Amino acid sequence: MAEHSDVVELRALVPMEPGGTERIDWTAAEASLGTRLPADYRSFLDTYGVGDILNMVVLPPMEIDVIGPSIATETDEFRTLWNEDGGVTGVAGDVLPWGGGCNANLLGWLTTGPDPDAWPVVVWRRHMSSDETHWALFDCGMVRFIVRLMRAEFDRCPLGDASLWGRPAPFISRREQRRRLVAGLDPMTGEPDPYAEMFPIHE
Repeated sequence: MAEHSDVVELRALVPMEPGGTERIDWTAAEASLGTRLPADYRSFLDTYGVGDILNMVVLPPMEIDVIGPSIATETDEFRTLWNEDGGVTGVAGDVLPWGGGCNANLLGWLTTGPDPDAWPVVVWRRHMSSDETHWALFDCGMVRFIVRLMRAEFDRCPLGDASLWGRPAPFISRREQRRRLVAGLDPMTGEPDPYAEMFPIHE
C-alpha cells in the first residue's frame, strides 16, 4: 500500500527513534476485528511500527509479538465508557479505540458508516473545564488529528493534556522502549534514569 499523504506530512513532524519492525497482516487483523480499518491508520503502522509518540500510545489492531494493549483488548472498555457517559451530545453511533495516554486521555473513531476513511475522531478527556463534557468529536482522521494537535491547529487543545499541543515529538517503538528500560534509561528520552527499573518490563 502506498504511504498515505497524511503520514507523509506527519513524518516531517515525527521522526522515528527508531521505528518498529512489525509487519501486520491487515487481512487477518480486520477479519478478527470484524471491520475494515482506516487507510491512514494502516499506513501509520506500516511506516512507524508499534510504539508511542511521547506519551501518546497508538494501538496496534491485535496483540502481536510486542506485548501491550491493542484495539482488540481495549474495545470493550472504550465502548462501555462511551455508552455509560452518553458519548458526544446529539451524536449516535458506535466507537472503536485507536490510542490513549497523554495523562489518561482516550482516543478512537466514531464508526459512522461502512467507509472507515470517513470516520471522525472521538476523544475522552479526563481533565477539562467544568462546562465541558468528557467526550469531544473532531471531523478528521487519526493521522490528521495528530498533525493538527502538534501544529496547534485546533481552536484549543483537544486533549485534557497539553504535552503535544504545538510540540512535535519523536516516535519510539515498543522494542526500543523495552531496550532502554533494560539498560536503565528513560524509555522516551534515552537518558539515564535511576527509576527505570521501577517500570514493568514485559517478556
